[in-house]
Amino acid sequence: MLTMPFSLLFISNSSQAEYFGKIHIGTPPQEFTVVFDTGSSNLWVPSVYCKSAACRNHHRFFPSKSSTFRSTDKPLSIEYGTGSMEGVLGYDTVIVSDIVDPEQIFGLSTQEPGEFFIYAEFDGILGLGYPSISADDATPVFDHMMKKHLVAHDLFSVYLSGDNRKSMLILGAIDPSYYTGSIHWIPVTERGYWQFYVDKITVNNKVVACDGGCQAILDTGTSLLVGSNHGVVNIQKAIGVTDGYYINCNKLSSMPSVDIHIRGKKFPLPPSAYTIQDDGECTSGFEDSYSSLWILGDVFIRQYYSVFDRANNRVGLATAI
Repeated sequence: MLTMPFSLLFISNSSQAEYFGKIHIGTPPQEFTVVFDTGSSNLWVPSVYCKSAACRNHHRFFPSKSSTFRSTDKPLSIEYGTGSMEGVLGYDTVIVSDIVDPEQIFGLSTQEPGEFFIYAEFDGILGLGYPSISADDATPVFDHMMKKHLVAHDLFSVYLSGDNRKSMLILGAIDPSYYTGSIHWIPVTERGYWQFYVDKITVNNKVVACDGGCQAILDTGTSLLVGSNHGVVNIQKAIGVTDGYYINCNKLSSMPSVDIHIRGKKFPLPPSAYTIQDDGECTSGFEDSYSSLWILGDVFIRQYYSVFDRANNRVGLATAI
């Protein structure tokens, strides 16, 4: 049920690759665009201290322009799969939608090496994972909101649109208008990422990956569905991908679904979900890695309205509208 009060945040998407929204930091508020990332736990934005090309190309936080900013001498360093940042930690008022979160710790980048962040359409990242994976033990934004009773319930939910409709981050509530049927609840197996157990992955009722079970995380900050090298190779073969990651757009209607079985329930991904279509080209939304941990990224979340329940340490999945 949708319970008042709650906070809805509209999220934009960039070619279905990244989802981001607006937040404000400081007094008076300085605006930033951030990725809401359930695969990490820190909030950081570029700062005026940073001279990297990535910082010069984005909004930067000016501590001297905020009357509520409080500095620290604590360094911050974060490595992501596609980039990294270094900076310092500070405290200030953070506003997400209509929630005002005073004295929130966050990172001010001083270096953003490499090329990934230079051309990104977002300024920084707001992590929504558990505190145990927060760099330098910085309290995550949602944890701080829970501690200060700024949300109606200790959970948030995500609806990611695959078209021009607005995607949503809903803080403190579940909104039935974004899904059909009932929510399937899955216990979190390790409180770091939003991690849980997957029974198996099948195509045409044949097990192609996670035979005997595997661990997976639900990650809004990853665009594709990432899995073990062996498993992804099997999936690509089963769906008929023979030329790298390219798919014949004209064959989508005849391609099979990829079914992810989680706690006894099947979550199908039809070809329209696992295929990325851009400028008339179609590519597979599956990507292999050397890790045994599967990442159910935006390819999956676009199909399934996702609830991240901190009160009960569980994930909820329902068919998105």
